[in-house]
Amino acid sequence: MYHDKHQVISHYEKSIVFVESLANINEEQWRTPIGPGKWTVAEVIGHLTPWDEFVLKQRLPFLFTKEGLPKGPNVEEMNVRAARDSRAQSKEETIANFINQRHQLMDALYQIVDKQWQQPFTIGATELTLHSYFASLVDHDLHHFSQIQKGLRI
Repeated sequence: MYHDKHQVISHYEKSIVFVESLANINEEQWRTPIGPGKWTVAEVIGHLTPWDEFVLKQRLPFLFTKEGLPKGPNVEEMNVRAARDSRAQSKEETIANFINQRHQLMDALYQIVDKQWQQPFTIGATELTLHSYFASLVDHDLHHFSQIQKGLRI
């Protein structure tokens, strides 16, 4: 579905519009879990930002170099910290941080030449392409956006 950078960037543009639309929900909706045992909308959106930053700073600069990739963060720790931070931030701040980081990631994607989207690289023992790597990130976004829409019934 997301075969090239233009499709990924298009998704990211739509993700910004979706997150901007969340500015219209009230504070109670923003701070209420989206389901039993689930995060709040604030926490879901807040956890996406550090992952965009990780991809931007710790993956993209190293993928097509001879340098090894920096070790990835502990997923659980990073998500817990991001959720905690989003609870302490205002809705406006969380949304602005998401939009800012997403724009930075999109800007970096524009700089990648099209032919690199099918060029293989390895993370650990897994061989990937930018296409497959970003397809999983897009799927992650869509999963969470669907949860939010169901939780808010929008």
